[in-house]
Amino acid sequence: MLDLFIKIGYLVLGLNFVVFAMCFSNQGKAFRIFTVYIAVIGVIQIASRVLSSLGMGNLFLSHFYFIAQFIILSFFYLELLKEKYQRKIIKLTLILVLSFLGIQYTIYPKLFFEFNLFEIFITSFSIIIFSAFHFYNMLNEKKEFYYINMGILLYLFGSTILFLVGNLTVTLSREFTKIPWILNALFYVFYQLFVLYEWKKSFSKKELETNL
Repeated sequence: MLDLFIKIGYLVLGLNFVVFAMCFSNQGKAFRIFTVYIAVIGVIQIASRVLSSLGMGNLFLSHFYFIAQFIILSFFYLELLKEKYQRKIIKLTLILVLSFLGIQYTIYPKLFFEFNLFEIFITSFSIIIFSAFHFYNMLNEKKEFYYINMGILLYLFGSTILFLVGNLTVTLSREFTKIPWILNALFYVFYQLFVLYEWKKSFSKKELETNL
C-alpha cells in the first residue's frame, strides 16, 4: 500500500509540473516560484527513487528535500505576504533557520547521513507559520493560492506530527513502524490534489483565454 500511494503521489506531482509549466510565462512571480518548487522537489524524489532501486542509500537526499522546500516556499510566501512585519519575520526566519542548520551540520557532520528530526520540525513549522499568516490575510483580501495554501498547511502539519511519532515507534513491530509512512504518503497525495485543484480553479481558464 505504501508503494501504491508513493506512485500515485509521483504521478500527480508530475501532472502538476506539466500543467504549471504550461502557464509559467503567463503568470506572476509567486506562480513561477511555486512551479520551480514543484520541479525541484520532483527531481529530488526521482533521484531518491533511482538510488533506492539501485540498492544505494538515499537518506542524505531528505536534507536537500526539506531545506529546498523551506527556502523556495519561504520566497513563495515572501511574494504573497504584503504586511511588513510578516515579511520581516520570513526574512529573519530564513536567515536563522539556515544558520542553525549550518552550525548543526558543521558540528555534527554525521547528521548528513541520518534522519534529522530537528531539521524537519524547524523547516516545516516555519512554513506552517507563513501559511497561517496567508490565511489570516485572506480574511480581508483576495483568496490567492487558497487551495495550495490549504494543502501546504495540512500536509506539513500532518507530516511533521507523523515523523515525530514515527521516531517513537521504531522500537515497535515492523507493521506499526510502516503506519506513519503510509499516512504520510497518503497526505502527500492529498496535498498534490490540492495543488492540481488550485490550477484547475484559478489558472486553467486564464491559460485557455490567453491561448485564444
